[in-house]
Amino acid sequence: MKQNETSLNFLPNGNGNGKATLTLNGKHKHSEDCEHHHEHGDLHIATSLETPMRPDAFAIDDDTKVKLISEHFREIMNILGLDLTDDSLNGTPHRVAKMYVKEIFSGLNPQNKPEAKMFDNKFGYGEMLIEKNVSFFSCCEHHFVPIFGHAHVAYMSSGKVIGLSKINRIVKYFARRPQVQERLTNQIGHELQRVLQTEDVAIIMDAAHMCVMSRGVEDTQSSTITSFFGGKFKQESTKKEFLSSLSLGK
Repeated sequence: MKQNETSLNFLPNGNGNGKATLTLNGKHKHSEDCEHHHEHGDLHIATSLETPMRPDAFAIDDDTKVKLISEHFREIMNILGLDLTDDSLNGTPHRVAKMYVKEIFSGLNPQNKPEAKMFDNKFGYGEMLIEKNVSFFSCCEHHFVPIFGHAHVAYMSSGKVIGLSKINRIVKYFARRPQVQERLTNQIGHELQRVLQTEDVAIIMDAAHMCVMSRGVEDTQSSTITSFFGGKFKQESTKKEFLSSLSLGK
């Protein structure tokens, strides 16, 4: 599948031309317009499908990473003027470092990628299967604050089926790294196509961004919706069936 064939955002009245569109706080902008903006600052454009990683990203082990991050985060707290001799704050640098490496950024390490075991579709189920309201927590790569929401995933079997919990684990794996929502949606979509051995995959992700809610415009009401439609889900009738099942197609 070509990258420009993937819908990045769900537009209820979509123009049908397959061009990616960004929807944020009610404002829509076509991808060809966005391509001209790669400046630093508040123009938040993902650079590629892959999460930007250095070749030596795993040259040091997790325990060493925790130690180094803890030391650097302690210095950040010192610069902010916090009293690290206080009992409440003294252990914070280690807690933050452990959380980064072992938890919220654990999806950076390919060793943590879930193994998705497939099963023969012996019951001959040929309709779409939808897993709704898959909760996820991620982190904005521009401000390192939370992104959280729900993913709705659908696929049509190519002769194999996957355990439902594995869909949740795949969503969680790609969410647990610094992200932008557009890239996250595409990474999950392409991985599910690979694992399920079918192009017939669809995803809707609806998320709140703390970088919008707690800073900048401080808008606590808006959410961002992104989508991925592959194979049969590009057909309007199939797409409409999927969206109607989510009460988004009305």
